[in-house]
Amino acid sequence: MLATVPDQNLPLVRRLEAVGFRAWPATSVVYDGSWQIRLTGSHPSKRLNCIVALDPSDSRDIGLRIEKAGRRFEAHGRPLLIRQTPLSPKPMIDFLEADGWERFEEVLTMTCDLSRIDLPDTLDHLPTHDIGRYVDADISVHGEDLALKPSLAEIISAIKPPTGMFVIEDPQDGPIATTLCVQDNDLAGIMSLAVRPDRRGQGLGIEVLTSALRWARIGGARTAWLQVVADNAPALALYAKMGFEEAYRYYYWRKAEA
Repeated sequence: MLATVPDQNLPLVRRLEAVGFRAWPATSVVYDGSWQIRLTGSHPSKRLNCIVALDPSDSRDIGLRIEKAGRRFEAHGRPLLIRQTPLSPKPMIDFLEADGWERFEEVLTMTCDLSRIDLPDTLDHLPTHDIGRYVDADISVHGEDLALKPSLAEIISAIKPPTGMFVIEDPQDGPIATTLCVQDNDLAGIMSLAVRPDRRGQGLGIEVLTSALRWARIGGARTAWLQVVADNAPALALYAKMGFEEAYRYYYWRKAEA
């Protein structure tokens, strides 16, 4: 089951969830009570296509509400996913378990106090303001389908808070590392950090992350946050080395195939 978070930390969870929604905005957001139904027909990101409950006490008519939301997902051509956080009502999770759903992909949300860490003395990279250049580099580093370029550009263009787009390029080898940093007042979210597989283990992750954190700290951010899949051991080691600590975990649920 989901790791419990002390009651006094739930306000932090709510705040990090809120800035996370603004840092990675879905095309369509509809509320059913305190349940947020997020859909983006042009991009498959799970964070952009899921149901997220934001009040542990909102557990009325669970089956009917999930069924109703499912019709929206079907209309968008997306599989119905539910994202379980410490804010999810326990009766909702009990319903999913009894109704044949399966939980998959455990994700850690981590934070770091920017006022206390000593950033490594690495080469400083300035953010680019060219969304097209960043999107091309990000897709190249991740090895993703070029067909996602328009939707990814649309998502980044829709981000309201100040955004730093960082790209490390090799003059002979093209883009080799990228990250996106979204500064929302005193919180800075590190989004989509990646190093090209054949260039990992060369310190590029620390270099691009340090550049983003330095940029955010100069801009007034006091806390950095990020989300990382729990089985990504190299990334977890990098973030721990940089001073990040776990704040809470979340999971996704999907209906198990018959």
